[in-house]
Amino acid sequence: MARRLFMKQPNMRRVLYALVPIIIFAVGNFGLRVLFMTFLTVLAAVVIEYLFESRKGKPVSEAVFVTGALYALIIPPAVPFWIALVGIVFAVAFAKMAFGGFGRNIYNPAMVGRVFIYISFPVSMTVQWTQAAEQWGQGFFAWLVSPELLSGATPIDLIRFGESVSRVDMFLGNIAGSAGETAKWLIILAAVYLVITKTASLKIMASTVSSAVVLSAILFLAGASSVDPIAFVTGGSLLFGTVFMATDPVSAPRKKRAKLLYGAIIGSLTVLIGTFSLFGAGFMFALLIGNTFAPLLDRIETKKVKR
Repeated sequence: MARRLFMKQPNMRRVLYALVPIIIFAVGNFGLRVLFMTFLTVLAAVVIEYLFESRKGKPVSEAVFVTGALYALIIPPAVPFWIALVGIVFAVAFAKMAFGGFGRNIYNPAMVGRVFIYISFPVSMTVQWTQAAEQWGQGFFAWLVSPELLSGATPIDLIRFGESVSRVDMFLGNIAGSAGETAKWLIILAAVYLVITKTASLKIMASTVSSAVVLSAILFLAGASSVDPIAFVTGGSLLFGTVFMATDPVSAPRKKRAKLLYGAIIGSLTVLIGTFSLFGAGFMFALLIGNTFAPLLDRIETKKVKR
């Protein structure tokens, strides 16, 4: 009997279904380069996992398709291909396979890959952004809608510098940013689908977003931050990361109360890091810190139940 190449994972397929409209929107918003980038990173992720698993006679997880797609959507559209490949190879090899493969990794692989290139290639990841199309759909007829890169032109950065940014544009997605993180309305629809199909945890989503909203509101009203809660949620990576990455069943806790605390840790740290540190990408580091404590949170709740 021939060995199966891919492991069947219905939950992972549902995540991919939820990502398809976001990928289509990103292509129409920024250009065909986004589609090619997604194809490239997914292919590289599958190849790397295959090289590891084939030696053990095991199939490739369908989760690796999710890793490759998520990774492509959380990086700027104009990142050089070779840098993107470095990141996805590091993500699969060191954040997943080094731990033993699917189900054993502590950290979300896609986010580990982004952190790696964020630190290693800061110019490409922090100050070179692509302006969105004036009218959505222009990207289907262009390799990159705006070939001239903008410096520090993400909505959150502009607001921090005192400039005005339309909250409607931030919600609809007509803004510069990482390829898949701009259309908040699509991300919300994806969240509804994932919750209804019992693919992702509503507790984690609600806890993460609500804690971020509450803390950002406190800091804004106290004058410690110039970014109001609405802008914080609609202008950055919080929503996309919460729906697709904080809810990752492998790196997130499994107990009910642990999920609530886990989300609160990620949401509050996203605000604190994004407000007071030199790194504007607060969610990125907050997620990995949350991943670190996820097993401990489950263990603490288990001990409480036993008592």
